[in-house]
Amino acid sequence: MKEKINRRFSTAFKKEKVELIESGKVSVKELSMIYEVSVTSIYKWLRKYSRHGTNERVVVEKISEGKKNIELLKRVRDLEQSLGRKQLELDYYKAIVEEIKEEEGEDVEKKYKRGL
Repeated sequence: MKEKINRRFSTAFKKEKVELIESGKVSVKELSMIYEVSVTSIYKWLRKYSRHGTNERVVVEKISEGKKNIELLKRVRDLEQSLGRKQLELDYYKAIVEEIKEEEGEDVEKKYKRGL
């Protein structure tokens, strides 16, 4: 049976290996096999010494959420404006029908609804 040896790597060594991984020159798995270090340990090095920092994430999206939200808000605004115009037209036509009803004394709405 092979005896387990505790090894300690210097901070400079770890930072150098993290840079190699980030530049794409070597993968985590390859580094693990070369130095006989667990993949988990290498990922810990990456979290600790990475250029991206511990709390930062790199998010790659086709359309950013902010841009998508702005487009959706613009669409809602345009639809609300269109709906407002249609409501004004409807109110106008209702007022005309009421005016004709008062002047002519005839229920125009009932008269022309039969034809529809």
